[in-house]
Amino acid sequence: MADDLPDPQEHDRSPAGTPAEHRAIDRRWRLWAAGVVVLALSLAGLLGLVIIPAAQRQNAGLTMSHAMRRAAGVEAGSPAVAQPLARSAALPVSQVSWNPEIMRILVSGNTQRGAQLAAQTCAACHGEKGLSQTDIPSLAGQSPFAIYKQLHDYRTDARVHPQMTPVAKQLSPQDLAAVAAYFAAASKEYAAIGGRDLIGELPTERLAWEGDSHRRIPACLSCHLNGVGGPIETPVIIGQSSGYMVQQLNAYADGSRKNDVYGRMRDISQKLTPQERAELARYFQGTL
Repeated sequence: MADDLPDPQEHDRSPAGTPAEHRAIDRRWRLWAAGVVVLALSLAGLLGLVIIPAAQRQNAGLTMSHAMRRAAGVEAGSPAVAQPLARSAALPVSQVSWNPEIMRILVSGNTQRGAQLAAQTCAACHGEKGLSQTDIPSLAGQSPFAIYKQLHDYRTDARVHPQMTPVAKQLSPQDLAAVAAYFAAASKEYAAIGGRDLIGELPTERLAWEGDSHRRIPACLSCHLNGVGGPIETPVIIGQSSGYMVQQLNAYADGSRKNDVYGRMRDISQKLTPQERAELARYFQGTL
């Protein structure tokens, strides 16, 4: 009977080996996999942080340490390209501020101080009541905020013009606000097409009144018309000289004028074709 009982030692032996042998095999595979990963990472680091920067650094005139730091992202620039030096001073597109004192002057209406300054410095070009007959922009009919914003931008170099910049720099912000208040109230005359409805299917009229949703171009008159709810500094463009307007649209498009807050006009002007910019300028003057 004893011969029929199973042998305990025979029961522990199996073709796959003992649990201890399983653990040993599993440990070896884990160590082997970890070694492969470490080797791969080491080779990648050696290639990306040492070998390639060493080959590229001469193009940028760098030492090996600078090239390695750039490759690791610790230092700005690329080990293959020389880092350009920024020599221009960084300025915001506009430094205008609407503090209580300025707001009080702007809403005060036709100030005596503003009338005196306008007669001395502005009327020769912009007209006595702000109605220009040339490509110089008309000021009559504009809001005081629109006029003040542009004058302040000239004063702070956010917008540059050979005649306007020196004039604006000679005046204080309070004087600029007085001039803006004067011209905003000086005349209600304005060569306008303001009451004209959308007629027909002319593309220029659609751009003016409806915009172009496919190109994400808003309607011009959704902002550039008094009382429509656009930003308070937005100028009225109806009746302006087409020569002046197309010049400004082109300046926004090529980036030479950049005092538009949030880049609104630069974005829109770049989406318009040169022909569309010219036709819109004529349309708002009333000559299209």
